[in-house]
Amino acid sequence: MNDVRNPTDRGRADVEKRWQDTGTYRSAALYVAAVVAVGAAACAIFLAVDRSNTILASLVPGVCAVGGLGALVIAYRTYRRGGTWPMWQGAAWFLFALMLVALSFPAMAA
Repeated sequence: MNDVRNPTDRGRADVEKRWQDTGTYRSAALYVAAVVAVGAAACAIFLAVDRSNTILASLVPGVCAVGGLGALVIAYRTYRRGGTWPMWQGAAWFLFALMLVALSFPAMAA
């Protein structure tokens, strides 16, 4: 039996790779969907209002960056509680990759 309060046991639980927590996976997926929806709304505002406004164009990658950082904070908190954190880390990496793609929007505005 692993003791999640003991740092050495917490590391042993990570090595076992038994991450079949559907609740955490669903929460991370809904979080990513919400961040992508906010980013899509920012993209729609940028395209509808003013395509030459750099501030509006920077909102799209900014939303993805803040969402990725938020997912990493949730991953760390889940890790400290002894939960299954890799789903949240995957969500953060996905949002950071989407941010790199969205960095083309400020270049379009220039």
